[in-house]
Amino acid sequence: MSGPARPAPPDEERDPPGTVPAPGVSVVRAAGCVLWRRARADGPPSAFALVHRPKYDDWSHPKGKLLPGEEARAAAVREVREETGMVCVPGAELSTQRYSAKGHPKEVRYWLAEASAGSFEPNDEIDALVWLEPDAARERLTHPQDRELLDEAVDALRTPGRPTA
Repeated sequence: MSGPARPAPPDEERDPPGTVPAPGVSVVRAAGCVLWRRARADGPPSAFALVHRPKYDDWSHPKGKLLPGEEARAAAVREVREETGMVCVPGAELSTQRYSAKGHPKEVRYWLAEASAGSFEPNDEIDALVWLEPDAARERLTHPQDRELLDEAVDALRTPGRPTA
């Protein structure tokens, strides 16, 4: 679980690329964050949080399904808190990931979010959290779409004038 990324294992969550869900199957809506923190309060971004899900043996960004009637941004903040123990301040919205999971189309909206407080405790869903510099985080992430999302987040944090929090 602590080593570098390896080819994506068979994933019970994501269907093989190109899978087309049956017509009329409802979309599973989820939200999450690319969570980052600074080494110093006034310093630049220094690390990104990745979570390990033992059920799928993968490293990803914190995310989860929306509750009935819940707004996506609120769900992203809630999921970060539940999965990482971190309170976060969401900023710019990032790309939405779309893929098929267990025969259902899944749509996951993401925000760039700065961690402001909290501490991680392992649980049944997430057994590890690591804070890594961008290059190391990119290597550790299991899914290519998550690497693209990290690249987008790093770009957003480097772009002057783009809102980040």
